[in-house]
Amino acid sequence: SMRLRTSAGLSCKSLNAARGVRTGAASLLAMAGKESHAPTAMNWDELGNIHWGSVETDYMYVGECEADGEWKYGEIKPYGDISISPRAGVMNYGQGVFEGMKAQRTADGRIVMFRPERNARRAAYGAVRNVIPPVPPELFVQAVKDTVLANAKWVPPAGKGSLYIRPIVVGTGPILGLAPAPSYSFIVYVSPVGTYFKGSQLTPIKLKIEDKFSRAASGGTGGTKSIGNYAGSLLPQTLAKKAGYANVLYLDAKESKYLEEVGTSNVFVVKGNRISTPPTHGGGEPSDTILEGVTRESIMQVARDAGYEVVEERIPYTALWDADEAFTVGTAVVVSPIGSVTYKDKVKEWKYADGAGPATKKVYDTLTGIQTGRLPDPYGWTVYLD
Repeated sequence: SMRLRTSAGLSCKSLNAARGVRTGAASLLAMAGKESHAPTAMNWDELGNIHWGSVETDYMYVGECEADGEWKYGEIKPYGDISISPRAGVMNYGQGVFEGMKAQRTADGRIVMFRPERNARRAAYGAVRNVIPPVPPELFVQAVKDTVLANAKWVPPAGKGSLYIRPIVVGTGPILGLAPAPSYSFIVYVSPVGTYFKGSQLTPIKLKIEDKFSRAASGGTGGTKSIGNYAGSLLPQTLAKKAGYANVLYLDAKESKYLEEVGTSNVFVVKGNRISTPPTHGGGEPSDTILEGVTRESIMQVARDAGYEVVEERIPYTALWDADEAFTVGTAVVVSPIGSVTYKDKVKEWKYADGAGPATKKVYDTLTGIQTGRLPDPYGWTVYLD
């Protein structure tokens, strides 16, 4: 099988190394003409029937870094299993962070990404929180671009789905004692996906307000995409799904009173012309218990520019019973209207003919229009790869 090498000896301290990755991207572009960029990998009408994220593609990016902070051996290689020691830091102590991104196709067939530099920034401060040498943002973004281009035929046609991108930065070096790993791997792989929840993108979801489990506490890692945050969410999510819910909506760990986030997305509450969302400082601030979502930040901007009053504030869960609409946002879910929330034996429902209320539909249409090139991008958020 063809092996597309992007660079060797990548240093996370060297701009020359980052330029080396650019050279690799240029060679990828030279090898991948328009015909090879065409979405020919599969029958796209079947994508919605396949378990989300289960499709394996052709190539992945792998880079390595010693504990001294020098990243090495960055390359695009055939997708496959990796070999690590049972003593790997990530295997024993969960030392790692990940990101979630997407590449999509415009109506005229171009491949476009959305704000990749924000994911690079979040991955960097998440790495610092986990004592991992952060991947330089320029290198991170270029590695993601390389991976998407190598898998261009797996980017679905417009309207058929998207190519989900999963970068991970993990401690793969062996360490049995509780300490940072001696070496690290930066891996990027991709999978074509349809909608995250069952139904169409704007099918309302049913959420359980969690009253027993907490997602994060102040001083922890809740404001980063540390991998350990997500293992603890699997039990409440599994129990909720068995009870007929799409997911759970977490409350704060201290008082079990204020909305935080869904396990996979941020939450917004609409009352009249006012759209509110739980606050976050961002940047890896230790007091944060809510993820600084890229989609969250973007929705706040487009909502303000659409004339809504957008406020970051603590929201008691009881405010949902007075709300006109509520929705969740994230890379995987994009924007999902909430159809109902249940707290113990109390239920609040929202019923709209189109599945989503006017504010939800407005921000969804605007954001997805920008992401797919259907609407102008006044913010400079979109990055075209071909």
